[in-house]
Amino acid sequence: MEPLAILLRPKCLDDVIGQKHLIGKNKVIRNLVNNKRIFSMILYGHPGIGKTTLAISIVEELNLKYRTLNAVINNKKDFEIVVEEAKMYGGIVLLMDEIHRLNKDKQDLLLPYLESGLITLIGMTTANPYHKINPAIRSRCQIFELKSLTKDEIIDGINRIENKKILKGIKIDEDVKEYIASLSNGDMRYTYNLIEVAYYSTASHHITSKVIENINNKPVSFYDNNESGHYDVISAFQKSIRGSDVNASLHYLARLIDAGDLDIIYRRMTVIAYEDIGLANPSIGPKVDACINACERLGLPEARIPLGDMVIEMALSPKSNSGHIALDEALNDIAKGNIGDVPNHIKTNSKDYKYPHNYPNSFVKQQYLPDNLKNRKYYNPKTTSKYEQSLKNIYEKIEKASK
Repeated sequence: MEPLAILLRPKCLDDVIGQKHLIGKNKVIRNLVNNKRIFSMILYGHPGIGKTTLAISIVEELNLKYRTLNAVINNKKDFEIVVEEAKMYGGIVLLMDEIHRLNKDKQDLLLPYLESGLITLIGMTTANPYHKINPAIRSRCQIFELKSLTKDEIIDGINRIENKKILKGIKIDEDVKEYIASLSNGDMRYTYNLIEVAYYSTASHHITSKVIENINNKPVSFYDNNESGHYDVISAFQKSIRGSDVNASLHYLARLIDAGDLDIIYRRMTVIAYEDIGLANPSIGPKVDACINACERLGLPEARIPLGDMVIEMALSPKSNSGHIALDEALNDIAKGNIGDVPNHIKTNSKDYKYPHNYPNSFVKQQYLPDNLKNRKYYNPKTTSKYEQSLKNIYEKIEKASK
C-alpha cells in the first residue's frame, strides 16, 4: 500500500497546500501554467514542504510527458533513456530529485538538450542552489524558493485526511491537530507519516496526544516556520553575536540547528565575520570558512561541534564595523554622482606617476582621490582591538606625511 503522503498528493495547482507566493492568483508559476508554457526550473526548500508535489502538479495540469529521476540513485543509463524518450516524443519534462548531487557525466549528457529545449528540467533540492548547484545547470534554470508550511497549512493538510476518508474511522481531536502541527516543523510529509503510524497503532483509530507522544516524544520545536519568525531567529542570532552575548548566541544557534537550516547559519556567520567583527579580528573570516568546510564534511549531528566552538569565539571576539562602513560611505558618494575625474598622474601609462617602491619606506606624497574628493575621509578606525589600533597608527602616520 502506498504511503498516506503519496495517496494525498495533489494533481493540480488548486489542491497544493501553501506556496501562494508562487501559485496564487497572478503569481509566476500560476501564470506560466495558465499560459501553458513552462521553462526549466529549480525548486528548493526544506524537506516535506511540497517540492515534488508542486513539480508533479505542474506537469499533470499541463498534461505533459514526464519522467522522474534521482540524481544520486539513477545511473547514467537511466538518463540516456530519458534523452531517447525526449527525442521520440519531441520533448519531455524531467523531474529530478537531489539535483545538487548531479555528477559531471550526467550533467554533460543533459546540458545540450536543456539548451535546445528538448528536455525541460524541474529540479528539486533541499540545498541552496546558489551554493550547491553547478553554475552550468543553474544558469539554464529559473530558481524558485518554496516556503516552509505554516501551522494553519499543516492543519489544512490534516483535515484533508478526514475529508478524503482514506483512513476509515479516523478521529483526531482539534487540540491534537495543533499538537501535531507544532511537532511537524512545517513538514507535511512528516505530518502524514506520523498520523499514519498513529492510526494503525490504535484499535479505535482515535488519535490522542497520548498516542502521538508514545510514537514520537520529540519536544515541540520552538523554531517558528512562518516567514517573520524565521527571520526573527536569524536576526536574533546575529544581534546576539554582535552584542557579545555568548549564551544567547548559542541559544539561537541551537534553534537554527534544530530546524536543520545549516545554509542560513553558514551565510549569517560569514556576514558577521566581516560586518560585525571585521578588522578587530581579521583571522575570523578564514576561521569561519574552515568551520563551514568541516561542517560540510561532517553533516549533522556532528556539525554542531565546530559550530558551537566557532560561535563562542565570534561572540567573545572584539568587534569593529569600520571596514564596511568606510566602503558604504564611498558607495554613497558614487550613488550621488559624487565621482570626479581620475587624477592625470595615476591614469594608465602616465609618465608623471611616482612609483612608491622607488622611495624610502615605499611611500611618496601624491594625490589619489579626484580633486573634488581629495580631502574625503571614509575610514574611521575603531580601537576595540590591538590589530585595528595598529592600523590606526599606520593610517595616522600616512595622513600626517601626506599633508
